[in-house]
Amino acid sequence: MAREVELKLEVPPNGIRWLKRGLVRRGKHAQEKDLVSVYFDTAGHKLRKRGMSLRVRHIGDKRVQTIKANRASGAGMFRRDEWEKTIRRDTPDLRAIRHTALAPLATKKLAHALKPVFETRVHRTMLPVKRGQSRIELTLDQGQVRLGRKSAPISEVELELKRGRPADLFRLARNLAQRVPTRFALRSKADRGYDLVGDRPVAAVSARKIELPSDIATADAFRTIALSCAHHLAANEPAVSAGDAEGVHQMRVGLRRLRAAIAVFSDLLDDGETARIKAELKWLTNELGPARDLDVYITGSVKPLDRALPATRGIETLQNDLEKRRSDAFARARKAVASARYRALVLETVGWIESGEWTTTGDELIRARRERRADDFAREEIARRGRKVSRRAGKLGKLDARRRHKLRVAIKKLRYAIGFFESLFAGRKAKKRLRRFVRQLKELQDCLGALNDIAVQRRLSGDVVDRGGRRRNRIFAVGVVSGREQTRVDPLRDAAVAAADRFVELHPF
Repeated sequence: MAREVELKLEVPPNGIRWLKRGLVRRGKHAQEKDLVSVYFDTAGHKLRKRGMSLRVRHIGDKRVQTIKANRASGAGMFRRDEWEKTIRRDTPDLRAIRHTALAPLATKKLAHALKPVFETRVHRTMLPVKRGQSRIELTLDQGQVRLGRKSAPISEVELELKRGRPADLFRLARNLAQRVPTRFALRSKADRGYDLVGDRPVAAVSARKIELPSDIATADAFRTIALSCAHHLAANEPAVSAGDAEGVHQMRVGLRRLRAAIAVFSDLLDDGETARIKAELKWLTNELGPARDLDVYITGSVKPLDRALPATRGIETLQNDLEKRRSDAFARARKAVASARYRALVLETVGWIESGEWTTTGDELIRARRERRADDFAREEIARRGRKVSRRAGKLGKLDARRRHKLRVAIKKLRYAIGFFESLFAGRKAKKRLRRFVRQLKELQDCLGALNDIAVQRRLSGDVVDRGGRRRNRIFAVGVVSGREQTRVDPLRDAAVAAADRFVELHPF
């Protein structure tokens, strides 16, 4: 078995050609191959569902069988377990899979069920690169993934660390990104093939469940959690580019989760690089915010009134005006994720998570925090944040809007922290208490979130009124919408206070 440490970048086809010419001109010795790889699975995609792929690669007369397994933690974006074996036939040889991740599934039934599902045809150029004391293999791939008459292009750069430090791998990636447009590639060739098989449209991607080993160190826990959040963020880029409202929402959730992870592990992350990453994440959050706020306002407040009161003067005018503003806001979101700044942000963030300044600081206290068991850290962090929320929740009836907002943010960070560490609390009693704790916390968060939505919509209403045009009709319509929303404030505030009282009475988790 080999353990790959690799990074894939999508580049335009002309970028591949430009890189190839430039590297060869600098005296890099290039090795070129034409590769045909056939991927096998069952009709129900049993291997795919287990996070594995099985292929037989044709290299001239040679046949190489490869099994790859992504780690369940989400760190499989950059690290995968891989087993290779030369075989003598075009179909998988199950005798060659002992001591691999596929071994537990290797039965006669599986052998009969395995069929070709798709293939890739790639022209590959491989060049060795030296960065510091590190040796990196740079691979340029151009070709297609094929399924019958359907196909999808492949145009990517793969950087594989053969020896040395991951930091050098990301430094090389940043250098390449300065020369050609590059985009962090979340999908492997196998992912592209299965997308063809399922004929999947662009869709929003929800967060993956995070699984942490019980004995994991705090630094490794942060890396796993942050990579999962970065995956959640970047995986929604296609949906945002397609103007999908849920894609914008999920990318914002990914951003919030990543920023929450930085807050939770802040004792490990006291450095200038982290501060720069946080500033860029905030920039992207602000670029996506108007699209989400306007979409919630239209779908949650204006459209229901339009259906309930179709003859009400000005509602249609207001909705048309808001639809135009929402369209502009979604265009702003698409522009943001299409920008070089966004591409750099994703690449820089991934490099920082893997091998940033926080991983190498010589401060003895921070090093001890990095090496501490994550379950001990998690218990203390959840307890500390729980006490903080409980103190504020106990005074909810006396809090003004600003302090209610701060309480809502604290609750959100606590819920994210619980989600990050949930797998560490595996006992039956712990799970039961955690469910009760989260259920009560969610009830309080939902009430405060609804009050916050009304506050945001009140601000948006003011912006609408200030615009020119049919002012009188718009003011009337905004008044109708705001009046309806205002009737919800007192009941929501009462419900929030009641939920806060129940949460305060809970035994701390």
